[in-house]
Amino acid sequence: MFDTTYKFTCVDRFLRYVKFDTQSKEDSPTFPSDSKQLQLSKLLVEELKQMGMKDVEMDQFGYVMATLPSNTNKKNVPVIGFIAHVDTSPAVTGTNVNPVIHKNYKGGDIVLPNDKSKVIDEASNPELKDMIGFDIITTDGTTLLGADDKAGVAEIMDAMNYLINHPEVKHGTIRVCFTPDEEVGRGTEKFDVKKFGASYAYTIDGSTRGEVETETFSADAVVIKIHGKNVHPGYAKGKMINAIKIAAHFIEMLPKDRLSPETTEKREGYVHPVSLEGNETLTTVKFIIRDFEAEKLKEYEDLLKQLVQKAVNDYPGSTYDFEVIEQYRNMKYVLDKHPQVEAYAVEALNRLNIKPIKSSIRGGTDGSRLSYMGLPTPNLFAGGHNFHAYTEYVAVQDMEAAVKMIVTLAQIWEEKS
Repeated sequence: MFDTTYKFTCVDRFLRYVKFDTQSKEDSPTFPSDSKQLQLSKLLVEELKQMGMKDVEMDQFGYVMATLPSNTNKKNVPVIGFIAHVDTSPAVTGTNVNPVIHKNYKGGDIVLPNDKSKVIDEASNPELKDMIGFDIITTDGTTLLGADDKAGVAEIMDAMNYLINHPEVKHGTIRVCFTPDEEVGRGTEKFDVKKFGASYAYTIDGSTRGEVETETFSADAVVIKIHGKNVHPGYAKGKMINAIKIAAHFIEMLPKDRLSPETTEKREGYVHPVSLEGNETLTTVKFIIRDFEAEKLKEYEDLLKQLVQKAVNDYPGSTYDFEVIEQYRNMKYVLDKHPQVEAYAVEALNRLNIKPIKSSIRGGTDGSRLSYMGLPTPNLFAGGHNFHAYTEYVAVQDMEAAVKMIVTLAQIWEEKS
């Protein structure tokens, strides 16, 4: 049973961590993509050492790892890991974050104080109805908050603090890791699974209280290069083949009422053009392809190939190159082979009287890649909402519930082994 007299540290930690600007950068050639992330990582190293964690280190890529040694006599308890990312989204500034705590939320819209045009409206945020009486942390309206995923970082830190100070709670060896660059899709790029040494792990990077996410999209990227022929426009009649026009013709052929992010929901996949650049000679169109069923990706890619072939046929003399780049696969295919990983998370929530919410992610997580790298890793709630927006928020009580979940989960792994 969780110590009801415990003084949580997660909120104080969170309010400290969000002061660090840790935005990652798209298309940066370095790793991490912006070294300013390392300032928070260095602080976490010091706090982990002060807390009493072992094997604390930050490697040359900015991954912070540490160990909480086993305190049980059982020999066969698997090593489990808890993972969160320090970086925040490039979508909204993370400089000079000024968090605001709205105590004892009574319902209704939350107007952010320093930009009253930024409103967390009750109608668009149905989760608020379950937060009456909660203390809700928001930004002042001028920046991102950073609950994605500094809430997860703070919760893991607090859970380790609890276990260190409550040795009566038996657990196996626990590994923690705080990663850079998750928001730009590179969070696992340099992750050393063997060095981490866990058999199973959990990312603490979900949203609503009770979420247990064991399924993600499968994802590919498609790069299509359309080759035309450029001629001086003053003498181009009957000679020029404009690759830009062919690309526009191709894109216009895409389905209008299906297979796009703006026309799909729930378990429906999509085909999504994300960039177009070029000139008369060469124009490149980049797509992302998503579906929960990996085999459907091939169907979508075949559709694109058929359409671009038709577009090129309509402009004789043009050609195209078609490249598929595998990105990640639905982690459910791996996690289904290790049902206890999800089952123990659900049991932890049930013990805490938190209703488990089994959900599928219309996107990917670091757990998607880690699962296929040999570390089965579902995603659990951290409590934040409206990620990547000025209206991001997290409730204090949900952060504390996440701490309890982590502690209880560690306890269950020991009991069941």
